Amino acid sequence: MKLTILGCHSATPRTNTNPTSQVLEIKNHMFLIDCGEGTQVELRRNKIKFSRIKHIFISHLHGDHYFGLIGLVSTFRLLTRETELHIYGPKGLKEVITLQMKLSDSWTNYPLIFHELSSKKSELIFEDDKVEVHTIPLKHRIYTNGFLFKEKENERKLDMSAVLNANINMAYYRKLKQGADVENEDGVLIDNKKVTKDPIPPKSYAFCSDTVYNESVIPIIKNATVLYHESTFLDKNEALCIPTKHSTAKQAATIAKKADVETLILGHYSTRYNGYDEFKSEAETVFKNVLLAKDGKSFEFS
Repeated sequence: MKLTILGCHSATPRTNTNPTSQVLEIKNHMFLIDCGEGTQVELRRNKIKFSRIKHIFISHLHGDHYFGLIGLVSTFRLLTRETELHIYGPKGLKEVITLQMKLSDSWTNYPLIFHELSSKKSELIFEDDKVEVHTIPLKHRIYTNGFLFKEKENERKLDMSAVLNANINMAYYRKLKQGADVENEDGVLIDNKKVTKDPIPPKSYAFCSDTVYNESVIPIIKNATVLYHESTFLDKNEALCIPTKHSTAKQAATIAKKADVETLILGHYSTRYNGYDEFKSEAETVFKNVLLAKDGKSFEFS
């Protein structure tokens, strides 16, 4: 599982920071999460192939999380894309993007499929044989979701020396990987666990931005491999959290600790601050395994 941060700052534009956007590579999928201004430039800068992006997840309709979307959709058209593009986001997103395409007479030459969200409860919005994606209802100034990306259980691994010693026909290898007991060439039923090894534990990634401190997300993200949680403010500006519906680094760490996640990544920093080390220091007073998002930085979790 690989996460590439394209942008991790809050709304005010600056020459050296980008608003929220990131790419998650998981089980051969490349998911784009949020699409602030300049996302397609950062995709180019980070050498991410446009053609691999088939699903885009938009958390909410504040500009720093989706103003780059119409540009990306239009660029895909100029590049003569043919593959379907699925966009998951709040109700109203389709209307905004469709109006922009209509007024500019820039209809796509590829299938553009919107999945508009309105539920205030967590729901499954994408699933195939490898991955599930669930919404994480957040509390912000407008309707907002985070997203939980979960690998499905991996197949068991064959212990080839044990398989060969057990005289099992290779036609049954697939069933062994799926956890079934099988008969060997002599008609003896072989216990799966004696000829296979436990699979690699499935990984999960929870994306939570933007939100005020909100413990209702804890059951949804419980035991996640990685949690990205907004940390707009430091403790000294905690009073700003309620009116703006944002969180501090320490509050993000508290969610991480109560949810028993393995790793916390902080991001969505207010541009009022000049550095980020203090975010990490404050979070580490609550939760130890803290990483800092930075534009252009990649994290790999094996």
